[in-house]
Amino acid sequence: MLRDITLGQYYQTESVIHRLDPRVKLAGTLLYIISLFLFENVLGYVLAALFLALVIGLSHVPFKFMVRGMKAILFLMLITVVFNLFLTPGETLVRLWKLTITREGLHNAVFMALRLSFLIMGSSIMTLTTTPNHLTDGMEKGLRPLKIFKVPVHEVAMIMSIALRFIPILLEETDKIMKAQIARGADFESGNLIRRARAMVPLLVPLFISAFRRANDLAMAMEARCYHGGEGRTKMKPLIYQRRDRLAYLCILLYLGCKVAVGLVKL
Repeated sequence: MLRDITLGQYYQTESVIHRLDPRVKLAGTLLYIISLFLFENVLGYVLAALFLALVIGLSHVPFKFMVRGMKAILFLMLITVVFNLFLTPGETLVRLWKLTITREGLHNAVFMALRLSFLIMGSSIMTLTTTPNHLTDGMEKGLRPLKIFKVPVHEVAMIMSIALRFIPILLEETDKIMKAQIARGADFESGNLIRRARAMVPLLVPLFISAFRRANDLAMAMEARCYHGGEGRTKMKPLIYQRRDRLAYLCILLYLGCKVAVGLVKL
């Protein structure tokens, strides 16, 4: 299950999406997520699905790899769907004992599941096709206007990039600790949900120790290399917009225009 989490990982391959400027991918991901919350009709979600499928195809990331990453949020999605299905008032469709499924609840549950799926897959494409270094550079460039308000843009971008980079590292560390404890007789699979949650508690102490150790090693390495923030630092490969980046922006704006036009259609 832990290896199924794809958020924060980088998928090495050659594609037009990989070659795009990270600022384009950051802006495109943000606008795509916003578009998922603009309108709630069938055509809007069909358009979002087609756009997402096109980007996945251009990224050359296997679709099975993308779907595998959805397993990590399956439980959260199930809870969200159940709450929307049974706790939304409206026109009654089915009554099961004291539980009632309404037309509005069914509508909300289906669209919420689609929204979460598109949101996770759309966000994963950005990290799967962008290296941590490029992601940091893109965030720093994109947040540069905030320097007017004395926001430490470089430090914020560095923290976010390190956090994303640590996700697969900590997952791998958790997997190693689980295997070591299973070899010593620990049981993480049997029993009810509460018992399995309690069995995960012994993982926290060694995982926190490992996380703090890695953070300390990283801090010492940055200090040994005389890292003192972003002021005065130069870049070996500065970000420069290419023709493909401008075309990508045009495609994103075209998608948003179609989304707005479709959202005005009442279904």
